[in-house]
Amino acid sequence: MKITVWGCRGSLPSPGPEKDFYGGNTSCVQVIHNDTCIILDGGSGIQSLGSFLNNNSKELHIMLSHLHIDHIMGLGFFLPLYNPDVQVHIWGPATINESLLERLRRYFSPPLFPVRLNELPTQPEIHEIHCSEIKIGDITIKTDYVCHPGPTLGFRITCGNSVFAYMPDHEILLGSSNFPNEPEWISGVDLAKDADLLFHDAQYHPSEYARKVGWGHSSVVDTLTFAKLCNVKKLALFHHDPAHTDEELNQLFKDFTEDKTFDFDVEMCAEGNVYYLS
Repeated sequence: MKITVWGCRGSLPSPGPEKDFYGGNTSCVQVIHNDTCIILDGGSGIQSLGSFLNNNSKELHIMLSHLHIDHIMGLGFFLPLYNPDVQVHIWGPATINESLLERLRRYFSPPLFPVRLNELPTQPEIHEIHCSEIKIGDITIKTDYVCHPGPTLGFRITCGNSVFAYMPDHEILLGSSNFPNEPEWISGVDLAKDADLLFHDAQYHPSEYARKVGWGHSSVVDTLTFAKLCNVKKLALFHHDPAHTDEELNQLFKDFTEDKTFDFDVEMCAEGNVYYLS
């Protein structure tokens, strides 16, 4: 699998010279293997990805972790949706109250967006998922709900012997009063267990998290502990706070990884990063 980061910022796009290294686009990650192209989330980064893809793919699969605006805001600007020769599948979390199709129509309508979903040249195929297992080409995707406001999925993507886990929005401490000692009460553990690579929400400094409990995101410290609990081989810290500059992210990384007490690789995710899993 080849995994490319097109956006790893959280909550709001935040371009600017002070954020050039890690990037300002919101969540979008491309996973490719042979002729299979899977896109995780449709944040602002998906616009650049669509231009890059051009006419190279005839079938694309967009997997939405949830429908907060920072994870779908780029969908209307994704060029393959306007190419009648490309079949686009959109997968997203099921709810008991409203269909995924109706929720997507809310975005694809004025005043949020001028083009309605039914006005696209080719209608994307919409698939609702929950605790699911999906097979696309040689890739298997397991999904499950994780703790974040509104229905939110995490993904475990397997190809051959390689496992990539993706949880961009996940508040680890919610639902667990004894973290990390009772993993059965911690959402996302089964998705991340023994993963070769984990992309995980690490939006806050611990002091910031103390003021934002319940907002749906995790501190760097909790994410490191979660990765250790799950026995991952590599962790990429994801969903950077829109206010954090490159300098602040570097300091955050230094403060909590310099005295290493874990036996896996860890890095700050940056827009443009490419990872290979064989």
